[in-house]
Amino acid sequence: MTKLNIRRSLALCATLMAALCVLPQNYLQRSDISYTVKTDEYSRSRLKLDVYYPSGARDVPVVLWFHGGGMEGGTKHIPAPLQNKGWVVVAANYRLLPHVAVADILDDAAEAVAWVMRHAQDYGGDPAKVVVTGHSAGGYLALMLCLNKQLLSARGVDADSVMLYAPMSGQAVTHFNVRKMQGLGPLRVTIDQWAPIYWVRGDCPPLVLVCGDRELELLGRYDENQYLARMMKLAGHKDTYLYEIDGHDHNDMIAPGLRILDKHMQRLLDRKVTP
Repeated sequence: MTKLNIRRSLALCATLMAALCVLPQNYLQRSDISYTVKTDEYSRSRLKLDVYYPSGARDVPVVLWFHGGGMEGGTKHIPAPLQNKGWVVVAANYRLLPHVAVADILDDAAEAVAWVMRHAQDYGGDPAKVVVTGHSAGGYLALMLCLNKQLLSARGVDADSVMLYAPMSGQAVTHFNVRKMQGLGPLRVTIDQWAPIYWVRGDCPPLVLVCGDRELELLGRYDENQYLARMMKLAGHKDTYLYEIDGHDHNDMIAPGLRILDKHMQRLLDRKVTP
């Protein structure tokens, strides 16, 4: 057997062993864990997260999920397609408009990522295998954390230490509810510091953009992501992927979108164990 075949066999064994280690039968959940150092009443009541994790697992991937709701509503939950996968899944709340500004919400999201990095191993997770994702407003938060490195840096985290960012139907231009607070209507499209596409860079971790059918999505959401994907590639980013899920609207795309997330996670995990 050649050295190359030996390395491939060892890599396959490592992959199989990892698969065996991440398929425990029992899952546990801890709810309403505070993740913030903020002390005001609204932050203390709102900035909590849930952790769903496989009992007895070690060094498994960790998926951080941010809920949707236009940054005006919504609450944390563990999506069904993320359950029973052998992963640690963290669902985090964040503060909402108009009670706070978008900068405050982005800092909440960054603080949640920092908490995950510090505490992943407490639940059998591997901080080197963290995935940041979310739907709609949650996808917008994931995009901003990926592209604007200043946000996570302010919380002591290198944005490039995240294994994968996978926003679902995230807004690539300035979020429509941010524009509303600026006195602009939903069709008055702008790109400023609150737009993920403003922060395009070619050196970020893998980025998977998933949207519903362009004719069924919200106000050109797919087209925004298509433009972002093109700009990322022009900036030299070679690991940007864009998916349009035909026949699915803004909400229907979540379940098939998370199946796409699963495939990309496996691709990156296989890369980690291949010499």
